[in-house]
Amino acid sequence: MIRSLYIRVVLTFLVSVIVGTLIAFLITFWVFEEKLNENLHTTLLNFGQDIVRIYETFPLREADSLVSGMKQLNSYHIRIFDETGQFQSYGTLNGQNPATVTMDQVKKVLGGEVVQVNPSTVATNLLGLPLKTEMGTKAMFVEPLTSPSSSFAVKWLLTFVTYSLIAGSLLILVAAIFLIRPIKKLTTATKRIAAGDFNVKLNIKQKGELGTLARSFEEMMHDLQQLEQMRKEFVSNVSHEVQSPLTSISGYALALKQVDIADHERSRYLDIIIAEAGRMSKMSDSLLKLSLLESQSRQLRLITFSLDEQIRRVIVAIQPQWSARNIRFDLNLKVIQFMADHDLLNQVWTNIIGNSIKFSMDGGIIIVSIKQDIKNVTVRISDTGIGISPEDQKRIFERFFKADRSHSRKYGGSGMGLAIVKQIVSLHQGDIRVESEPGRGTAVIVTLPIIAPTD
Repeated sequence: MIRSLYIRVVLTFLVSVIVGTLIAFLITFWVFEEKLNENLHTTLLNFGQDIVRIYETFPLREADSLVSGMKQLNSYHIRIFDETGQFQSYGTLNGQNPATVTMDQVKKVLGGEVVQVNPSTVATNLLGLPLKTEMGTKAMFVEPLTSPSSSFAVKWLLTFVTYSLIAGSLLILVAAIFLIRPIKKLTTATKRIAAGDFNVKLNIKQKGELGTLARSFEEMMHDLQQLEQMRKEFVSNVSHEVQSPLTSISGYALALKQVDIADHERSRYLDIIIAEAGRMSKMSDSLLKLSLLESQSRQLRLITFSLDEQIRRVIVAIQPQWSARNIRFDLNLKVIQFMADHDLLNQVWTNIIGNSIKFSMDGGIIIVSIKQDIKNVTVRISDTGIGISPEDQKRIFERFFKADRSHSRKYGGSGMGLAIVKQIVSLHQGDIRVESEPGRGTAVIVTLPIIAPTD
């Protein structure tokens, strides 16, 4: 198997040219075969008839002298047979074997017939004509010879074709070097990326298909680099988030081994261990849920339900969280029948409203409103809490990201809630954004299409 792409390109060129030339020759020959035969036969017949007229016009000795001195004998060979089969030839064969003439053919010509011998379909190579002389009727056979000029033309043509193929192969090889160089760069870059090195510069400035491929490859490489960075951050975040509760559990479990610990201290240690174990369980559940959502193995279960009623039920379900802190709700919920995945959207409103409660001041207010236009439904949930800085707003939907870590530690949380919300909204082909100022509260705006997405 030929592995070198350069050799493949050159061989492809040679095969294409040779096969194309042969096909063109065969088609041309097939189209002009009849006219070619006609022209060659006419030329041979005209020359034979001229010889016949010479013998009819001049005495035999003088006619023989005239014919033997003709310049056309460089292109034709003449044989004149008598009835015994003896013949006299005119012209030099130049190494060419003469065509075979049988006695049957001689007798036919002596009988007044014109004999044509076609060894192939290309042209007549032997023509027999009756020749009347003062010595009686004889049989003249004329055959064309390959002239020196024709032989030279064939050699010249073969030489020209050979050098053309060699020159064309060299030129196509040079062109292949420039064409294949970007592909070799892409191959090298692919191997480096496979080895984990994403700092690869292609420097391919070509346009067309190769340029498009190179730019697409660079975009893919950039995306892979970002994914690798996200993977490292994810591993680091998971390790950090898991290490903290594990340290607490381990520390308090060791403290429980003390025999002189008071009952109320033992109970407090156990409560902390249970709480930290619950936090780990919740984080594990959130990771699993986010993984299923991102892999889209979770198919949407679309049903029609009342969106405003769903939000009201969510607020009622988490009443212990907001009533204990005297947080009030201002609801402006328009009655809307909506088709979506009820359970997933329930998770969206629970997470967003839960965050609003968590980061609001005691006695604050949370405003929830619904608007509808021709294409979309927009749910806006705003609070008067601590707000989010512009820098943190860009990363608020990343997994494990916490805008205010001190506040998050105070009220718990793994930083997975908004990442899950973002993925659920994306599965519904919707959009989510945040408007916030530090110290002046936060508004989360969720926009969902009225036409339910198809899986």
